[in-house]
Amino acid sequence: MGIPVTAPKLACLSIVLVIVATAAPMAVKASISCNTVVNDLVPCLNYVIYGGQVPTACCTGVQAVYNAARTTQDRQGVCSCLKSLINGYPISNAAANNAAALPSRCGINLPYKISPYADCRSVR
Repeated sequence: MGIPVTAPKLACLSIVLVIVATAAPMAVKASISCNTVVNDLVPCLNYVIYGGQVPTACCTGVQAVYNAARTTQDRQGVCSCLKSLINGYPISNAAANNAAALPSRCGINLPYKISPYADCRSVR
C-alpha cells in the first residue's frame, strides 16, 4: 500500500503550521498560546485545504479555542496567531475561504474573521 499523493502535501502544511506557530510573535500576551491554537485546529487542515464536510474533531477544536479565549488579550492573541498561520503559508483562495467559514460551519460566532487581513487589534 502506498502513501496517498495528498499525504506529503498535508504533512508539509502541518510542519509549516507548527513552525510558524512557534516562531510567530504574538501582538499581545495571551494566556492561550499559538501552539495550543494549532494543536486544537490540526483536525481542520483537511477541510481547509480540500473543503467538503467539516470533521467533528475540527469543530471540537474550534470550540476549544473559542472557550479558551476569554479575555480581549486572549481573543487578540488567537486572531494574531490565525492571521500569522494564514500569512505564513501560500494557500489558495478556496482554502482561505474554507478557513474563514470554519466558525460558522461549526456554529460558533467568533468576534473576528479568520483572514490574512484581520485587524486583530480591534478585536474585543
